[in-house]
Amino acid sequence: MSKRIIFATSNEDKMKEIRMILADLDYQILSLKKAGIDVDIVEDGTSFEENAIIKAKTVMEISNEIVMADDSGLEIDAFDKKPGIYSSRFLGEDTPYDIKNNYILEKLKDVKWEDRTARFVCAIACVFPDGRIITKRGVMEGYIGYEIEGKNGFGYDPIFWLPKYNTTSAALTPEDKNKESHRGKALEAIKEELAKITT
Repeated sequence: MSKRIIFATSNEDKMKEIRMILADLDYQILSLKKAGIDVDIVEDGTSFEENAIIKAKTVMEISNEIVMADDSGLEIDAFDKKPGIYSSRFLGEDTPYDIKNNYILEKLKDVKWEDRTARFVCAIACVFPDGRIITKRGVMEGYIGYEIEGKNGFGYDPIFWLPKYNTTSAALTPEDKNKESHRGKALEAIKEELAKITT
């Protein structure tokens, strides 16, 4: 039987990215739904790493399996690095991202290009039943664009401009996005650690 890792998310868009990046690991990667786990987790940490550990530990205690979790968000320098760890709850828990993105664009409409710097940050925690914890962080630097652009991404991707590609992260191919993305970088770093572990 192949080894399993539960990834503490129910977000299927995220799971597609995660499975692509971790495809060459000798583990079966399950979402919470596929693992049959339904749990409400209070993310009350003060950093991306703390929130990722809270999620992973909670699910590990239920499943007694290896669990990964991520916490990620958008830091906008003109907003004093907000929304940050509150990115998914920005403007309210269930507010659609097109509303959030339009709100940000409106707030920044008079801000010069050089002051529109921003970054996506992702921390991933991997928690083992024996208590070991690995955390890794990935960052993708860019700018907040002037309009919504691209259909491939989700969340804040349609307003996050990458000068290297002259487009938003929502307009990248999945392969390019995984190469550049904060989640891709953090997952690659975690993958290196997992490859060293034999048990």
